[in-house]
Amino acid sequence: MIREVRREDIPACVNIIKQSFRTVADDFGFTEKNAPRFTAFATTEERLLWQMESEHRPMYVYEEAGVLCGYYSLFMQENKECELNNVAVLPDYRHKGIGKKLIDHAFSMAKELGCNVMNIGIVEENVRLRDWYEKAGAVHVGTHKFDFFPFTCGYMKKKL
Repeated sequence: MIREVRREDIPACVNIIKQSFRTVADDFGFTEKNAPRFTAFATTEERLLWQMESEHRPMYVYEEAGVLCGYYSLFMQENKECELNNVAVLPDYRHKGIGKKLIDHAFSMAKELGCNVMNIGIVEENVRLRDWYEKAGAVHVGTHKFDFFPFTCGYMKKKL
């Protein structure tokens, strides 16, 4: 079941994001030292609460048998666009279709909220993730290399 995040869910959401993105960090050799701004290391309760209460980001969790095991949020942008953020599934719950359910829900919610385009940022070197989003209809539109990341940021878009 996918539902809106409640304030009391924030600690569990931080855990989902950190654990999920930690596997990516491990796969690609990112550490707190070489990538302190990477999601696995930079996500905190304070940050998510600020996104919820100050930015009013729509945030959703996937709950299975009472366990919060998936998460995503939307960042509303200009020109009827939004950005998909922190799609995450706990490692023990992967390969069950939860991630697909989350992004399908995100596309549907974004459209319901008036968005025509979903922007998606990825670790460019994560070819498997890029392929996954492409199968969901997203198109790769570019890259950018930031000095503070040991990877290239890839950018994708999906028309809603």
